[in-house]
Amino acid sequence: MENNNNVTEFILLGLLMKKEMKTMCFVIFLACYLAIFLGNFIIFITIASSHLIQQPMYYFLWHLSFMDPCFTSTVVPRLISDLITMRKTISYNCCMTQLFTSHLLGGVEMFILVSMAFDRYVAICKPLHYMAIVTRQRCNILLLLAWVVAFWHSIAQLLMILSLPFCGPNQIDHYMCDSKPLLKLACTDTQVASILVIANTGMVVLATFLVLVASYIIILYNLRKNSSEGRRKALSTCASHVMVVVLFFVPCISTYIPPPNFLNNDKEFSVFYTVIAPMLNPLIYTLRNTEMKNAMRMVWSRKLSLLLK
Repeated sequence: MENNNNVTEFILLGLLMKKEMKTMCFVIFLACYLAIFLGNFIIFITIASSHLIQQPMYYFLWHLSFMDPCFTSTVVPRLISDLITMRKTISYNCCMTQLFTSHLLGGVEMFILVSMAFDRYVAICKPLHYMAIVTRQRCNILLLLAWVVAFWHSIAQLLMILSLPFCGPNQIDHYMCDSKPLLKLACTDTQVASILVIANTGMVVLATFLVLVASYIIILYNLRKNSSEGRRKALSTCASHVMVVVLFFVPCISTYIPPPNFLNNDKEFSVFYTVIAPMLNPLIYTLRNTEMKNAMRMVWSRKLSLLLK
């Protein structure tokens, strides 16, 4: 990547806080990062080693449990290391790479959540046709579409930032390279670029969130026809998904819908969808899911007995 400006590196200001808090935050974020890997690893292995992999909902969850650690790994290791280092520099090329990969993997996660909502909609609203509609082939097509759409979204975001000149200030008021804090450093009028960021990221996130909300309103409406036991099971599954959607989408909307100069707390919102949501996903999908808990007991007791032999 070549830049037509004299900035070769940026300084990440990170989460501004007192020095005595940085050590505590280092421990907290490191623990969160390890929890993300451990929790998603357990879900990934459990689904892969059980009959759950045959069910579309858990097939999507299996992919989500792989994407969570990948997505957070584009951001969190850098956040953790910057809490204990004096100079927090990142090269121009590494900054652009982080921008692209975080939007790519975050976009894939977002569209996997949409695919999971589609699965729940068909399962509850068209139960008799579920096996015919949600086939493994269609699941794979939805996953491929997630990657394709996320790729073009990320490319558009990257090309827009690459076209901006950076000729002076190089301190990014964030813990990662993202489009909005970078727009503040460009030495040119960024009004058009700001509108493109809102259109490319903000409106896409908002529209996707509204589609998800609408799908769950339809699901809740259709649950009236189910038996009380069927309603309880469906609501339990949907409640888990809604919690994940809210944790991921609401901070994203709060970050990308307002113009770059409107709010200065983007990095606080970003912590929710880069750290908190990926860490809580495994807990949300296991603690509220009897089928998942039974599969975990079966898979891990079998693996433990093999180890002890």
